[in-house]
Formats: sequence, C-alpha cells, structure tokens
Amino acid sequence: MANLKDIKSRIVSVQNTKKITKAMKMVAAAKVKKAENTVKAGRPFSDELLHLFRKMAATVEEYSTTGLKIERGLDNYPELLTKREVKTEGILVITSNKGLAGAYNANIIKATLKRIKDNSENGIKSVIYPVGQKAVSSFRNKAGDFELRDGYISVANEPTANGANLIAEDIAEDFVSGKIDKIEIITTHFNNMMSYNIVHWEVLPVKVERAGEHELDPIMEYEPSVQGVLQQLVPMYITNSIYQALLEANASELASRMTAMSAASNNAEEMINTLTIDYNKARQWAITQELVEIVSGAAAI
Repeated sequence: MANLKDIKSRIVSVQNTKKITKAMKMVAAAKVKKAENTVKAGRPFSDELLHLFRKMAATVEEYSTTGLKIERGLDNYPELLTKREVKTEGILVITSNKGLAGAYNANIIKATLKRIKDNSENGIKSVIYPVGQKAVSSFRNKAGDFELRDGYISVANEPTANGANLIAEDIAEDFVSGKIDKIEIITTHFNNMMSYNIVHWEVLPVKVERAGEHELDPIMEYEPSVQGVLQQLVPMYITNSIYQALLEANASELASRMTAMSAASNNAEEMINTLTIDYNKARQWAITQELVEIVSGAAAI
C-alpha cells in the first residue's frame, strides 16, 4: 500500500497543476473571443480587396513601371505578378511563441516538413521563413534540404499590419532579386472555437483570376494612373494576405490552447479524485492495521 505522505504530496502537486491549467484556459478564453472577432472583421476587407484586384486584372492589358518610383521590392509590382520556373520556393511557416496548445504547432511543422520533402523530390530547394518561436526552434534543430532565414518572433503573439508589412517587404525583396521563385504560407484557417484546418496560401507570384464581364463596372477610371494604382494595390494585397494569415493563426492557436487546457484541467480533476480514493483506502488500511495490532497485543497480555 502506498505511503500516505506520498499520496498526499501527489494530490497537492496535481491541485497546483490544475490551478495553472485552469488559469491558462481562462486567459486563452478571454483572448480568443477578441481574436475571433478580429479575424471575422478582416475577412470582408480581404474579399473586397480580391474582388477589386480581379476587376483591375480584367481591364488592364499591360503592366509597366514607366513613370513609377521604385525603392523596394514591393514597389516593383510587374515583377511580383510574373510567374516563372520554380527552382526555389519560400515557405512562410506561422506558429506560436509558446507551447501547451495541444497538437497545434506540431501539425503545422509536420505539414511544412512534408512540403519540404515534396519539393526536394521534385528538385526544388526550400527556404523557410519562420514566424513564432516554435517554428524557429523546430527548424533550427532539424536537418533537411532547406535554408532557414531569420525568424519573426514578435508578430506571432500580436499580429499587426506593420508586422505583416515587414514580412511582405522581406519576401518581396527576395522574390524580385531572384533568390526565390515562389512564396507559400502554411498557416491555419480558424473555423470556430473547436476546430481549425491547415491551409497553404500562395502569395507570390500574385495569382488572381480575371473578373468576368458581368462583374465589371460600366466605367472604371484610375487616378493618377493605372500603373500608379496597381503599385499601391499589389503591395496592399500581399501585406493583407500575410496579415490575415497571422490573424487566422493567432485565433486558431488560442482556441487550441483553450481546448488543451480545458482537457488538462479535467484530467487533473479525475486524477485528484483517483488519488483521493487511494488516500482514503491507504488511511483506512493504516487504521485497520493499528486496531489489529492493539487487539493482538491485548490478547497476548
């Protein structure tokens, strides 16, 4: 029979763990609702931006940088729209900075490793752009046919438009310079508090289907020029795609953490009940043993 002191110590330890998991669940629950609202509020803007892009793609015959001032890779919009043979693919992997979120980070890393393997089999080199400490740590400790770039840590917990723009500038610079021929985001799509699914979003080259004739406005005028509008619209579209991916990932990660901590709290409660029963059995056995010893001693006298 287990020692009473050991069982009591285990009960106290599990109770302390339960307090932590319950607190983490409450924190995640408080944040996930705000994250969910932000994600849902951002989707209509993304849809409308895509709709506008499709209409412009159907009316603009030629892309040109004539008369435009180009200071960054994002400004060279014709190059960002140009499809070329893929020899090197950039993969923007979005994870969280912290663990204790169930299988959330592991699933994303697994999907990325599969993508790297598929690229390697097709003779394509992979360049990893990690977002979140978990992605940085995982790929830093793994060997494979890929190149690891500097990570983006701060934007994982607090997605902002400025953070998304920073990432967009870096990957656009590498794309325009020819270091990579394609950029894909591996992230999660937030469905609800209980589910998410891993998605692959192709960001560069920008690929947008032309709108149909029935979707076009009778009159479309561009100020100051078609090229000037496109130079603003293309970077906005790329940055917004990355920003929306960050928002979706943040909401999914918080929902996954809330679910994981809820399950951990329930398991802790079950363990406490089991240990309490064991403690009572051990205590009863100890009392019975003492009574037997007292009766045996009295009988001997």
